[in-house]
Amino acid sequence: MLPIKDIDEKYMALALELAEKGRGMVEPNPMVGAVIVKNDKIVGKGYHKNYGGAHAETHAIDEGGRNCKDSTLYVTVEPCAHHGKTPPCVAAIIEAGITRVVTTFLDPNPITSGKGIKQLIAAGIEVRMGVMEDQARKLNAPFFKLIQKGMPYVIIKWAMSIDGKIATVTGDSKWITSEESRRYVHKIRSQVDGVMVGINTVLKDDPLLTCRFDGGRNPKRIIVDSKASLPLTSALIRTVQQSEIIVGVSKNAAKKNVEILRQAGCTVIETNGDYDHVDLRELFLALGSRKLTNILVEGGSKIITAILEERLADKIIAFIAPVIIGGKGGASPVLGKGVDNVCDALKINEVRHYRFSDDVMMEGVLNYR
Repeated sequence: MLPIKDIDEKYMALALELAEKGRGMVEPNPMVGAVIVKNDKIVGKGYHKNYGGAHAETHAIDEGGRNCKDSTLYVTVEPCAHHGKTPPCVAAIIEAGITRVVTTFLDPNPITSGKGIKQLIAAGIEVRMGVMEDQARKLNAPFFKLIQKGMPYVIIKWAMSIDGKIATVTGDSKWITSEESRRYVHKIRSQVDGVMVGINTVLKDDPLLTCRFDGGRNPKRIIVDSKASLPLTSALIRTVQQSEIIVGVSKNAAKKNVEILRQAGCTVIETNGDYDHVDLRELFLALGSRKLTNILVEGGSKIITAILEERLADKIIAFIAPVIIGGKGGASPVLGKGVDNVCDALKINEVRHYRFSDDVMMEGVLNYR
């Protein structure tokens, strides 16, 4: 017989796997998984499948039925105690006759934080907190950032040659990485709320920024464009009905240009940056107020550099292809002043590596300390 600590971690690990299935569908809510166990047998399980839909606990309780009586519930976030788009989960847990609840951390949302646990304890239910808390916090890092800082979780992505170039001296960049890598990028797009590029990338590549992944959803398309110069002939404007286009501009952009973009169907966010500059922090706060939880930044170098210099990014995803481009003027993903000493370089933690065809993908979380 396993110790209770190991049993709890065993079933919480399964609940975390279930929670992951909701990625890209539940935001701005957290990803949540739930497993109900009785006599060391799983009698019900579920996860939060879509924003506005039933919560993980409800799915698990519905599956468990009468077997939920005198059982243990493993759930990856504190059960909610408030009426939102769905009834409170705490009431359903109590009514189902569950006698023990194991969870990870208190919901950071002040609407419910701590209230769910208090109501469970008041109903005589045993509660254990902190099981696999680190893993659960990492899974829902975007939710935490949105709640605590009012800003989306920012992922920077680039594809480069093995010598660190994202384009040739002529500006050509199609295609540095393999088709398999590009398919994976579309999968990422399907899991985020928005894809962001700078206006120079639009003018050079005329991208769609949509998701071409089977079953995936289109993210909102965000353009950093201080002068509100996005061409009406661009592929973005021509497909404005496919997914929302948000243009971040300077407050000093020509009012005529701003009005033209609005008339074309774009959402325009004016920031306090000067004529050649968008205040990125202000833009991200505005996106957070619209409940965008994850943003994928796809370039180019200017916008990537600015976001890193202002310490607004959270994660890096870099695809490295086994090709050598060379060229003194070939573009690099990050420009700017840089650091004088390697010891002062920006560090990346929690590094993972993946293989797509002959490409290597590296991802990790930025450490600004």
